[in-house]
Amino acid sequence: MTDPLPPPSDRQKTFSMERTEATRITLIGMVLDAVLGITKVITGLLFHSQALIVDGIHSFTDVASDLVVVAVMRVSRQEPDQEHPYGHQRIETLGTMVLGSLLIAVGAALAWDNTLRLLNPDVARIPEWPILVAALVSVLSKEWIYRYTRRVGLAIRSDLIVANAWHSRTDAFSSVVVLVSTVGAMMGYLWLDILAAIAISLLIIHIGWKFTWDSVKELVDTGLSPEDTERLRNTAMGIEGVRDVHELRSRRMGQDILLDIHLVVRPEISVSEGHQIGMQVATAMRATMDNILDINFHVDAENDDDQSPTSEKLPDRGQIRQALQEVMPGELPPNSRLRLHYLKNRVHMELFLEPAPHQEQQDTRELARQMESHAWFGSLRIWYSHP
Repeated sequence: MTDPLPPPSDRQKTFSMERTEATRITLIGMVLDAVLGITKVITGLLFHSQALIVDGIHSFTDVASDLVVVAVMRVSRQEPDQEHPYGHQRIETLGTMVLGSLLIAVGAALAWDNTLRLLNPDVARIPEWPILVAALVSVLSKEWIYRYTRRVGLAIRSDLIVANAWHSRTDAFSSVVVLVSTVGAMMGYLWLDILAAIAISLLIIHIGWKFTWDSVKELVDTGLSPEDTERLRNTAMGIEGVRDVHELRSRRMGQDILLDIHLVVRPEISVSEGHQIGMQVATAMRATMDNILDINFHVDAENDDDQSPTSEKLPDRGQIRQALQEVMPGELPPNSRLRLHYLKNRVHMELFLEPAPHQEQQDTRELARQMESHAWFGSLRIWYSHP
């Protein structure tokens, strides 16, 4: 049984709004990255700063990542369809992984370039003061776009947008390195700014690795943390009628959570009561964690973890009625009702009869004794209703 999702129209409106916000902030960042990239490369060439040239190339990688983000967000925020009934958010996860990999590559390239500069400090030329101006403008503008993009990413619950915001901040870090290296070069300490550049490059690699590894864990359906899983289990156990939770599985899809849960309830309750208990559990879980997209709950009459699950080879209702008919002296009344309980690989039966006037009641113990010839027989109770 599944807890119903929000109406498709509401979900599509949400997807459309999120896609629009993501595209708008990404295009703003892309224009800014292009302008900064051109400015830093030209300034670095004219005023002798290899660091600023590399920083400008880093800005162009931001432009490439922005194009990836725009393309991925348009696809990942589409409405679920027959081929993707849970939606397309995993495409966003894939995009986040690509973006993280790009951060690793850029960080590694910067680290290698600055390591070579550290080993050969004599080849470096002293930069001029316009480098400081270009680097400072880059730091301020990239820090602004980082904060703006991150705020939008958190608002629309998009790991990809948040990752792109951090990519913007790595550009600001690179520009800080340029500031430090320029001041250090002007004071005669070329090795200091190069060492700082390597440290920032390693930080860029670390950020890229975090996003890549988190995406990989999501793509292989890594579940929630033990703490979150236990919190959800306790929530389910707090609902009246739940005897046990013997299986709780989770996986992520973007910022959303998908759950499968098995609820143990009393075996004698009705199907509708079991379903109602499941719906109450789903509501309580959504109140505990508001990013749960889908809850698939299974209602069990016994705990399959403590014993062998009830076999699917047990007789069905028609076969059981036929077995009862064979041991009963007369025909089963057409208005009789049979309630079956499949527990511990046995069938426990409740037979509800409305006997005709002056008809003798059946000897339940004798009927049960005759039914014991069937290996699957558990127990028999007969209920009579009288006008």
